Amino acid sequence: MEIPPKITLAIDAMGGDHAPHAIITGTELAVRLDPSITPILVGDEQKIRPLIKADSPLRDVRIHHTTDKVASDDVPSQALRSGKKSSMRLAIDLVKDGTADAVVSAGNSGALLIMALMVLRTIEGIDRPAMAAFFPTMNGRCCMLDLGANIECSATNLVQFAVMGDAFFRVTADTATHHAYKPSIGLLNVGEEEQKGSASIRDAAAILADPEINMNYYGFVEGSDFPMGGVDIVVSDGFSGNVALKTAEGTSRLIGTMIRQAFQSTLFSRLGYLLASRSFKKLRDMMNPQNYNGAVLLGLNGIVVKSHGSADPKGFANAIKVASDMHRNNFMEDVKIGIARSLKAIEMSQNNKASAE
Repeated sequence: MEIPPKITLAIDAMGGDHAPHAIITGTELAVRLDPSITPILVGDEQKIRPLIKADSPLRDVRIHHTTDKVASDDVPSQALRSGKKSSMRLAIDLVKDGTADAVVSAGNSGALLIMALMVLRTIEGIDRPAMAAFFPTMNGRCCMLDLGANIECSATNLVQFAVMGDAFFRVTADTATHHAYKPSIGLLNVGEEEQKGSASIRDAAAILADPEINMNYYGFVEGSDFPMGGVDIVVSDGFSGNVALKTAEGTSRLIGTMIRQAFQSTLFSRLGYLLASRSFKKLRDMMNPQNYNGAVLLGLNGIVVKSHGSADPKGFANAIKVASDMHRNNFMEDVKIGIARSLKAIEMSQNNKASAE
C-alpha cells in the first residue's frame, strides 16, 4: 500500500461554536484516519493542551500559541484590523509563509474570507475568490459555487468559477481517476432555454461551450434540476447560490421533521418506523451535512477550507480531509492550467462580440 506524502495543516483551534473541544477531537480523528497529516494547532495553549490525552495522536503536536480569536459576531472589517494576532489570522499566515500547506477554520466566514483574501491574494488570472461546497444528490454529490462571496458577477467571473469548480470536483474525487474525469457543469438560471437569463449568464454560457476551454459544459439548469443529479457542478452568482443552498437545507430539515412527526403519530406508525429503522439510518447518513462539511475558498494563492461553525468532530475531520485531498492532488496547479485556457476563450469571445458590434 502506497504511503501518502506528509502534509502540514494549520488548524484554527479557537474558531467555531464548539471550539476548542470539537476542533481538537476532530483533528485527532482526522490524524487517526490519515497519519500522514501533521497539524499545527493555532490558539490558546492553556485551553488546548488539557484536551489532549497521553494516548492521543496529537500528544506531540505543535501549538502556535495566541490568546486572541475572532468571535462569530465580529464584523469582518473590524476583525481584519484588530485580529492580526488572532488564531484565524496566524493560521492563514502559516500558509502564506509556506509553513503549512493549507488552513482549516470553523470560525467567522466573513472574517475568514477577507483575511485570506488580504493575506494570500488571488491566483493570477482570477478576479474574485468563490466559496464552494458539496451537497447530496440522487447520483451522489454536487458541487455548487459561489455560495455568497460575490453577490453580483460578470460572465468572466462565472467562467472562472466554473474552472475552479471543475478542478475542485476532480481533486476531491477518486484519486485514481480524477485527472481523467471531466465533471459536467451547469449554469444556474431561470430556465433552460438559450435566451433565458441575464446577459452575463448568456455570455458565460457561450464561453463555456467553446471547445478551446476544454470543459464538459452541460447548459443551463434550474433550481429543481440539480438535486436530482443532473450535473456535477452548479455555477452561479453568490446571491443565487446562497439562496439555493439555504433553501435546500431548509427543505431537508422540513422533510426530516415531517417524517419524525408522522412516525410518532400512532402506535402502528411507531412499529412501522422500527421495521424500517435500518433504511432510515441509511437515509440520515446520506443527508447528514457533517458528511459534506468543508466549504472552500477557491481562487486564492493557498488552500483555505471553511468548516461549518457548528460542525461536530466528524464534520471537522471531513473538512480536514478536503484540505488534504486538494493539496495532494495538486489543486493549485490544476486551476492555473484551467485559467490559462479560459483566458484564451474569454479573449476570443470578447473579440467576436466587438466585431459584431
